[in-house]
Amino acid sequence: IWTEEDGFVYLTSVMDLFSRKIIAWEISKTLDAESVLRSIDIAMTRRKGIKPRIFHTDRGVQFVSYLYYKKLGSEITTSYSRPANPWDNACIESFHALIKRESLNRHKIKNLAHARSLVFQYIDTFYNTTRIHSHCDYMSPNDYEDKYFRELEDKIKSTEVKQVNHNIAC
Repeated sequence: IWTEEDGFVYLTSVMDLFSRKIIAWEISKTLDAESVLRSIDIAMTRRKGIKPRIFHTDRGVQFVSYLYYKKLGSEITTSYSRPANPWDNACIESFHALIKRESLNRHKIKNLAHARSLVFQYIDTFYNTTRIHSHCDYMSPNDYEDKYFRELEDKIKSTEVKQVNHNIAC
């Protein structure tokens, strides 16, 4: 992201591929592992400590660092796009194209704080809450997740009722 005062600043986004929801993001002045690690921490906190099984990224320097490997540990499988092949990470590449086209490219961005404000506005007040996705049955990521968890809860309740009835019948 180009800014007038700070030059390039870099957006790290963590997407849940199930719902296409951006569950964490961070903007920094450098491409470093620390901003990626902060994003991962935010994502884990928002997902209540549930660790993903796979963390897929491109081959950026921040994703192949010792700190990154140490953070993910042996519990999370790292997965990388093939060199010079953005199609391997199409979902996040598509998101980054969207945020540029639908928001960032429409502004003269002054500095890091201004970029952070624009990214917040796009992700937290539009992309996750309002923007529909064909993958999500033409719902927003938030609505798609809500629907999934409501249906899961209904299935669990239904199973509990069947189990109780079954136990009573025995």
